[in-house]
Amino acid sequence: MNEQTPREIVEELDKYIVGQKDAKRSVAIALRNRWRSRQLTGSMQEEVIPKNILMIGSTGVGKTEIARRLAKLVKAPFIKVEATKFTEVGYVGRDVESIVRDLAETAVRMVKQERMEGVQDKAKEMAEERILDVMVPEPQKAANPFGRLFGSDGEPAKDEADASAQEPKKYQAGREWCRDRLRAGEYEKKLIEISVEDSGKPMIGMLAGSSLEGMGDNLQDMLGSLMPKKQKKRRVTVEAARRIFTQEEAQKLVDMEEVTDTAIKTAEHSGIVFLDEIDKVAVHGSGNGPDVSREGVQRDILPIVEGSTVMTKYGPVKTDHVLFIAAGAFHTAKPSDLIPELQGRFPIRVELTALSKEDFKRILTEPQNALLKQYRALLATEGVEVDFAEDAIDRLAELACDVNAQNENIGARRLHTLLEKLLEDLSFDAPELEDKKVRIDAAYVDEKLSDIVVNRDLTQFIL
Repeated sequence: MNEQTPREIVEELDKYIVGQKDAKRSVAIALRNRWRSRQLTGSMQEEVIPKNILMIGSTGVGKTEIARRLAKLVKAPFIKVEATKFTEVGYVGRDVESIVRDLAETAVRMVKQERMEGVQDKAKEMAEERILDVMVPEPQKAANPFGRLFGSDGEPAKDEADASAQEPKKYQAGREWCRDRLRAGEYEKKLIEISVEDSGKPMIGMLAGSSLEGMGDNLQDMLGSLMPKKQKKRRVTVEAARRIFTQEEAQKLVDMEEVTDTAIKTAEHSGIVFLDEIDKVAVHGSGNGPDVSREGVQRDILPIVEGSTVMTKYGPVKTDHVLFIAAGAFHTAKPSDLIPELQGRFPIRVELTALSKEDFKRILTEPQNALLKQYRALLATEGVEVDFAEDAIDRLAELACDVNAQNENIGARRLHTLLEKLLEDLSFDAPELEDKKVRIDAAYVDEKLSDIVVNRDLTQFIL
């Protein structure tokens, strides 16, 4: 369970997301309340449920990034789903219970990976033994088929017995000699033939996306356990064989029943579900047609959010303590257009502010994964050293604000479009450039983005 204080959580989120102080504070408090609830004892622990959050703000202001970074920070099972891909039962679309099934899958994958990392040393030792079994096969004792015919009753002659006694010693010496060279890395590129499990392709694919999806998963598992695992031959390098064998041996060392039990508990008490585009299923006034399906989606989502038990192939998963973070731009709809019951399940409302010119400048330079840092690193692989002048950064931020103001406001995503256009020629010519040092200033920006500066023809920059 995460033990960071709300202030520490906000400081960590600040490394990746610019601004949006209120949203960061809300998710930090929600996370800390989870930790507080686990410190309670008895019935009180079960009574305290997480307070779900509704984020309201236009696209590109950081809603999804806050939720994603939060999940990485606490190493919790996290899934992001769009509300628009679910439809009411009877229409074409995914069943809302697949949210919980996907969360359980994510939790199992996380816990299994953690357990496999814990047995890597043992798995590497076992993988080495399997490689040696292939390179130095154990000698087979051949029975004498004519022994009984000539009266020897199958007993080997004295010379044969002495030779047989020497075989294990020779085999062991050869194996150790080969092991030394294997550990020294002399055989890494040597090709060997190995037998690996043939995973095959899933047989049950037709049920995906339907209300029978969970049944399809269970049927797939049942058929898989009844049928023996097929083996297939592969010619690979020793380096690749070590990787394959280590993976196989690590999986054998992991107790999947323990993994499943731990994963279910982790999903139930630490899982985070990010419901994006929740405004797209809001109903505008009364009507029929597609609005019927939209309201149906809300009613289907409601029991999942308020707490229910969903059957997955790993067992029942209770959603009472799963944290739901919903988000939407709410341009054409309002939060009040959601059905009242669903509104009540998201008691914390956070409005994210639109990005200013100063925010764009900070987005370009401050975060650990800032866009300018990414482009510098990409071009550095070609030996090109790019230097962005302060006035160039200022100009880019100003243009991003202008384009967002005069067209659809897509927030920080506008910077991706502008930077791609700005660096298009440089990226194309980078391998052949003689002068590997490039300085980008405001004049360079104006030259490359002249369509915006002069003509204000913004159509090519609209995503």
